[in-house]
Amino acid sequence: MTADLITTPFGATSTAAEVAAGVDLSGRRAIVTGASSGIGAETARVLAQAGADVTLAVRTVSDGERVAAEITNANKVADTTTGTVTVAPLDLADRASIAAFVAAWRGPLHILVDNAGVMAIPERRTAEGWEMQFATNHLGHVALTLGLHDALAIGSAPERHSRVVVVSSVGHVNGGIRWHDVNFEHDPYDAWQAYSQSKTANVLFAVEAARRWASDGIDVNALNPGRIWSTGLSRHMSNPPAAFEAASSHGVSEKDIPQGAATSVLLAASPLVEGVTGRYFEDAQEAGPHAEGRRRGVADYARDPADAARLWELTQELLATAPLPRD
Repeated sequence: MTADLITTPFGATSTAAEVAAGVDLSGRRAIVTGASSGIGAETARVLAQAGADVTLAVRTVSDGERVAAEITNANKVADTTTGTVTVAPLDLADRASIAAFVAAWRGPLHILVDNAGVMAIPERRTAEGWEMQFATNHLGHVALTLGLHDALAIGSAPERHSRVVVVSSVGHVNGGIRWHDVNFEHDPYDAWQAYSQSKTANVLFAVEAARRWASDGIDVNALNPGRIWSTGLSRHMSNPPAAFEAASSHGVSEKDIPQGAATSVLLAASPLVEGVTGRYFEDAQEAGPHAEGRRRGVADYARDPADAARLWELTQELLATAPLPRD
C-alpha cells in the first residue's frame, strides 16, 4: 500500500481555500450534507467560491439558510463570480426524509460530500431500532448515495469523473465492525465503540462503492479531517475520555475549521486526485497504514475488501427492512 500513496503539495495546515485555488467548478453541481456548520459549511463555501452550484443538505433548514446567506453575501462583498447556494431538508436518520431528498433531485450530480455526522452521543435509536451513530453516519449516507447513484453516473465524463467524498475519522482505528451486534441489541451500549464502528463503516463503504462503480466514472474516497474540537460534532462531550486524549497526543492533527475542510475539498474538487478512488486520505495526502499508538493512518480492517463486501450486503439487508415510502 505504501509504495503508491497519492501525494500532493498540501499538508496538515493547508486550508480548503488554498487547496481549491485556481480550480474552476463552473457548471458542476454539488451536495454537502451537514453543511449548516463546521467543516461542512466551509466545504460548501469553498466549492461555491470555485464556481459550483451547491446544495446544503441540512436537518434544520433555518440554519442552512443562514449559512447560504452568509456565503452569498460574502461573495458579493468580495465581488467574485460564484455558483449558487441552495438549501434542502435532509435528516439522515429518517428514511422518508432521505427518499424525499432523492426524489426531489433533478439532473446530473457531480460532487457528493457525505459530511454530516454525530459522535459519542447518548444511546438513541431510529424508528427502525437502529443505533443512531451507525444509522446516521453510515446507513443514512449509504441510502442517500445509492439513491443519487444514477445522477452521479449521469454527471460523470471520461475526462472528469463524478466524486463521492465520505468523511470518516481517525476514530475508526479504535474498533472495527461489530459483526455480531452492529446495533447494540445484545451488548451494553458504548458510545465510543459505536462511533468507531460507524467511522470504520464509512471507509469500508468507500472501498466497496469504488469497486462497484469504477465503470460508472464515479470516484469514491474516504478521509480523516483531523481533530477540530470547535465544531458541533463534540457537543456531547465536556472533555474527551482520558484514554482518547492520551492516544491523541501521538500524531494527531489538530486543526481549525478551514484546515479541517481541506481534505474534503481536495477529494471533491482538485484535479490532483482525478481518477483516484477507493482510498483514504488525511492532511490532504493519502494515508499510510495505521501503527499502534499513533492517531494516524488507516486500519487494515477498514480497507479489507472482503469486509467491505460483507458490510455492503449487511447494509442492503438492513435498508431493505425499512422500505422507501410509496408515493
